[in-house]
Amino acid sequence: MKKTNQFLVAFIAIITIATTGCAQKNHDEKEVSKIVGQIESAMGGRKAYDAIQTLEWNFVGRKLYWNKWTGDVRVENPKDNQVVLVNINTMKGQAFENGILITDTDKSAALLQRAKEWWINDSYWLVMPWKLKDTGVNLSYVKEDKLADGKDAIILQMTFDGVGVTPENKYWVYVEKDSKLIKQWAFYQNFNDENPAFLKPWSNYKEVAKVLFSYDRMNEKVGPTNVTANKDYEKNIFKKL
Repeated sequence: MKKTNQFLVAFIAIITIATTGCAQKNHDEKEVSKIVGQIESAMGGRKAYDAIQTLEWNFVGRKLYWNKWTGDVRVENPKDNQVVLVNINTMKGQAFENGILITDTDKSAALLQRAKEWWINDSYWLVMPWKLKDTGVNLSYVKEDKLADGKDAIILQMTFDGVGVTPENKYWVYVEKDSKLIKQWAFYQNFNDENPAFLKPWSNYKEVAKVLFSYDRMNEKVGPTNVTANKDYEKNIFKKL
């Protein structure tokens, strides 16, 4: 009887721990979702962001044009005198080098893929806060900490399930508790890395089309610049050189 009681107590303890763990997990998920909602609201709101049709910006020497509604992207790469027009959903498009259309199918396909990868990387530096709820993104609460200026922040961790060019990466995003804005981010090359490959500010917010974007980041060599939204482009900017 004594052994039975001991077994029963142990079983109840295991169930209690498991139930508490599930409740805590659900609580954390709700809290994380609430934090993401606060971030989006502080930046102008999801409705305002979704209403932006086109974005244009510069990043590490490249110039990018992106139609968010159609998936059309134009990447100008002056370093190699290339212009690539690609739809990131269909992967159809054209690539030009030295002003000449590339007709070699293998080279053209490689440049279309390269342009998509450029877009994935370069747009992340601009719109990462709007991608926290993307399919394949795992978001979790890490802890509270201090920013470089001493202000309190909540750290969220982003990991990925088979999405992006490098799904083994992870990020920590630092959400300032007062403003509800992301003010810093850390990039880890691999999920199990203890130290980040970089820790950089996400600062200098400016309003574009009723939405706050962090760009022209002060004292940073890497970051998006010259951000423009909903510009009146030529009709074939995503179709012709």
